[in-house]
Amino acid sequence: MWKQAIEDALQKTKANIERFGDLFPHVSENDVYHLNPNTDWTDGFWSGILWLGYEYSGDKAFQEAAQKAVASFKQRLEANVALDHHDIGFLYSLSSKAQWIIEKDENAKQLTLQAADVLMKRWRPKGQYIQAWGPEGDEHNGGRIIIDCMMNLPLLYWAYEQTGDAKYKEVAVIHADLSRRYLVRGDDSSFHTFYFDQENGEPLHGGTAQGYSDGSTWTRGQAWGIYGFALSYHYTKNPLYLETAKRLARYFFDRLPQDDVVYWDFNAPVNEETKRDSSASAIASAGALELLEHLAADDADRAYLENAIQRSMTGLVKSYATIGKPDAQGFIERGSYSVRGGNAPDDFMIWGDYYYLEALVRMEKGIKGYWYE
Repeated sequence: MWKQAIEDALQKTKANIERFGDLFPHVSENDVYHLNPNTDWTDGFWSGILWLGYEYSGDKAFQEAAQKAVASFKQRLEANVALDHHDIGFLYSLSSKAQWIIEKDENAKQLTLQAADVLMKRWRPKGQYIQAWGPEGDEHNGGRIIIDCMMNLPLLYWAYEQTGDAKYKEVAVIHADLSRRYLVRGDDSSFHTFYFDQENGEPLHGGTAQGYSDGSTWTRGQAWGIYGFALSYHYTKNPLYLETAKRLARYFFDRLPQDDVVYWDFNAPVNEETKRDSSASAIASAGALELLEHLAADDADRAYLENAIQRSMTGLVKSYATIGKPDAQGFIERGSYSVRGGNAPDDFMIWGDYYYLEALVRMEKGIKGYWYE
């Protein structure tokens, strides 16, 4: 089943290389991807798909398209286009860092280190956190962190490993500790965002940007936490990060609905109109696969996670994948970007496609994503 799903995704990717040209997919409308000239936070996921396709198949068409995408990311960084946010890790881990991991291209390594320096500009010494959105001092977003940032920290951990400069790891660890303390709740659910006083770092309150309510648990945020804390454990071996990833995973997978693919928020009222988020299920599955790497053979959570991954991925492949729809641009249907904002609430998400493929090739061939070497 996994191999068939991979082959289907790679066939669609081949078609999309021609379809997209020099542009980058974001989310879809009426099953057609919106494209941009490498200006959005999501553009790394397309290059990540291309690198996964090359690693899995050895097909030079994927490699050439991926290299071309990395060149675009070089131009973007040099021109400083739309980089004033924390998602630099999503952009450059899956483009230039992926190229370094696969090809050991020195220029790709240097580009990725430059990207890490861009991310470091989001560090706020007064508050001791990485600011997610907006300029420093921004009235609304100036003191705000979000759980998504856990997936951007690997860029900083990697930069420390490559350079030996402790500042990268120190910032990543401080931010991970803060996220663990304030974004993860006592019942193992999570806030999407948390606010701090910009002058002294005093905690203020939790909130959300895309969840059902400030106190609800946005499923994609929970999935970011599973994978992000597992990766922080990989880099630091801090057992608290491993424990946190396991807790978040159990909360997520304990709440799978009948078809094993989650709704967009665990607290959203469920009826015939409730939106799903297939991308959240794909991210959580990929994160759980990473988590498995760090569990002993006799760990009580191993069998639980193995079963959860099988359920989640089987649900995606059997009920949400576009297998049998050769003209489809996306791999999995019914992702949601922002249900509250009415922005692509039931469409293809390029990050959903990426994590779906990452999970599949990891299960089939042991190929992981590009969060570490």
